[in-house]
Amino acid sequence: MRTLITGGAGFIGSHLSEALVAQGREVVVLDDLSTGRRENLADLELAHPGAVRFVQGSVVDTEVVDDLVAGVEEVYHLAAAVGVFTIQQRTLESLRVNLRGTEAVVEAAARHDARLLVASTSEVYGKNTTIGLREDDDIVLGAPVKSRWSYALAKAIDESVTAQYVQHHGLRGVLVRLFNTVGPRQTGRYGMVMPRFVDQALAGEPLTVFGTGTQTRCFCHVADVVPALTGLMATEAAVGGLFNVGNPEQVSIDGLAERVITRTGSASDVVHLDYADVYGPGYEDMERRVPDCSRIRDLIGWTPRHDLDAIVDAVVASRRQVVPAVPGERSAAARP
Repeated sequence: MRTLITGGAGFIGSHLSEALVAQGREVVVLDDLSTGRRENLADLELAHPGAVRFVQGSVVDTEVVDDLVAGVEEVYHLAAAVGVFTIQQRTLESLRVNLRGTEAVVEAAARHDARLLVASTSEVYGKNTTIGLREDDDIVLGAPVKSRWSYALAKAIDESVTAQYVQHHGLRGVLVRLFNTVGPRQTGRYGMVMPRFVDQALAGEPLTVFGTGTQTRCFCHVADVVPALTGLMATEAAVGGLFNVGNPEQVSIDGLAERVITRTGSASDVVHLDYADVYGPGYEDMERRVPDCSRIRDLIGWTPRHDLDAIVDAVVASRRQVVPAVPGERSAAARP
């Protein structure tokens, strides 16, 4: 089977590419390398020559998208403008990629009868702080003119477009909302908190917490997320469905910072920065976002297997390869 992954050179996409090649699939990767990296696929291409075809291009290029979708049986649409910094600094460009790109992929998948999985985000829930967010819960977003909410708005529209094509145009589509996927190959340069904390700890720098630090998040290992995506793609009953994919284990951002310091054996301190100093005036955040993943569990038996310590350790091991060690750092064996 041939599979197209948009955004396949990115963090999640490269792990998904590895999993599919291991299953014997031929994989086509479309990526503009705006946030993805060619190096993410290097080991895979070396180990499996000819199994991956890389195409550098954008999902907003409808001709390229249509041509690639015409040659595959299934499509994982992961390409999007991602990261708080990206959305804040390039809001209009991000909107175009997230809206026009998804429309191009959805239209092509429907036209060529390709099975499609569209990756959405927990950001769609906005300010809804319900513990155990379910897929049919209300979304509570801030003002559309604030760039903070443009990503959530665009992804919500992506979901609606996909659902309409399923209902009225025969698209075999599945939607997933990802909750803070983390793991090896993710970097902190676009605002992702865990790799940023780990890099700061390994370098002996203060860990910078934005806001009060009392806000809580849930993190899911990419090694757990990939089987969720492939499992849903392979399940006929998932067509037309919307599924949360995340880990319900909660941690405050202050707690995460302390956990990273402990797991790295770092002597770093924790400092707090006002949102306004980082993102500019008017930035809004949410206090909590916890998924209820019973829908995907009931359908395909999926549950996350990595707890927070295992997740942090995986990120630390990955980032140690690129962040110089700090003299005097405690060894990993010294961790509690």
